Amino acid sequence: MEPEKPGKTPRERAEALIRLLVPDWRPTTWQGLWAIRIVLAIIVGLGLLTIAGRPFGITLWDWLKLLVVPAVIAGGGIWFNRQQRGRELEIAELRTQDEALLAYLDVMSQLLTDEKRPLHRAQIGDSLSSVARARTLAVLPRLDGERKARVVQFLYESGLIAKKRPILDLLRADLRGANLLGVGLRGADLNGAHLSGAHLFRADLKWAVLSFADLSGADLRKVDLLEADLWDTDLSGADLWRASLRGARGWSARQLRAAKTLEEATMPDGKILRGKANPDGPTFDEWIKDRKDRKGDAENA
Repeated sequence: MEPEKPGKTPRERAEALIRLLVPDWRPTTWQGLWAIRIVLAIIVGLGLLTIAGRPFGITLWDWLKLLVVPAVIAGGGIWFNRQQRGRELEIAELRTQDEALLAYLDVMSQLLTDEKRPLHRAQIGDSLSSVARARTLAVLPRLDGERKARVVQFLYESGLIAKKRPILDLLRADLRGANLLGVGLRGADLNGAHLSGAHLFRADLKWAVLSFADLSGADLRKVDLLEADLWDTDLSGADLWRASLRGARGWSARQLRAAKTLEEATMPDGKILRGKANPDGPTFDEWIKDRKDRKGDAENA
């Protein structure tokens, strides 16, 4: 704990005390003011009790033992009950998500193994594909990042979102925050999917379709986007550190410039941008200028 700086206001001292007692609490202005009022009220109350108890030989410590200790015990009990209740609610929520995921996988497995009309024979837009899509879109918002990733992997491994012949359309599918670290999704059709804030560190997205997908704020560090389709893909705030965009199609300078970082990323033409491990590489703006210059030279020739 850092020593208290001189000249702090009562409010600052009160907030420092609260942060010491409850490290993760970030009070609003309104909460901070009420905390100060409560602390001041306690100090004034203890002062009055000390004055009132002097004729009877009751010290401040006696008042503390009489009032504060039981209050602390009661407060501790309330805090424990709230923590316990929070854990119970969290466990119940996870159980609900597991049940929803298992029910979804069960229904989809039945559709895939149906003897008369298996889902594999469906085409985007027909009734069977529409039913599968509706069930997928309905379950995803109820799941956390880990379980959303399981849905994506199931669809991919079942051949339902293959680029060459997609059976399920993931347009507007809620995959926000999906935990897809290191997954292999080569040639996956994720056209129009909402993947904002998704975790795709080291993911294999070679030849994937990401056109019109929302990847804003996504973790795309070291992700492999070899020859991926990036038409109108939202990359604003995405982390593309050391990502490979070699051969990527449909990208624009505006798209890439909106990313959080492109440090040491491999660009579509194979050049690696500047970074700590590559101090001699071009910056993004230098790379864009060089492309324009080379394009102009080619047109003049």
